[in-house]
Amino acid sequence: MRKTTDREIIRRRLTDWGKVLLLLLDEAAVVLLVIVILQVFEIVIPPAVAIVLALVLGAVAFVIHTTVIPSFHKRIVTGSEGMLGVQGRVAKPLNPVGTIVIKGEYWRAKSVEGSMEVDDQRHHRLPTSWCLGQLRL
Repeated sequence: MRKTTDREIIRRRLTDWGKVLLLLLDEAAVVLLVIVILQVFEIVIPPAVAIVLALVLGAVAFVIHTTVIPSFHKRIVTGSEGMLGVQGRVAKPLNPVGTIVIKGEYWRAKSVEGSMEVDDQRHHRLPTSWCLGQLRL
């Protein structure tokens, strides 16, 4: 396994914080819009109250966004990798091509190791030898 260097760690952290700052721009745009609307309707808020509200809302938005940082590095599992080990049932016999149902969705599948008959009672764990559409599992 490759060891992560200090330079890579620093680059990764800077990238993460850049993403957080970009996400905070949405909140800044909303605050700016609220300020403009308040001025249009000539609503006056005392500066001390405005500063406290801005700091509190900014802190809350910052904390929420920083808790998102770990999700930037989670491995996304989709496609054939996400289907391995999932339970399903045979809807139409696989001779070798048929239909299976996984999580309520119908998938065209191909059994590589022989045929499988419709079995409403048993749920099969999706083996690595099935093919879904064009994806070989």
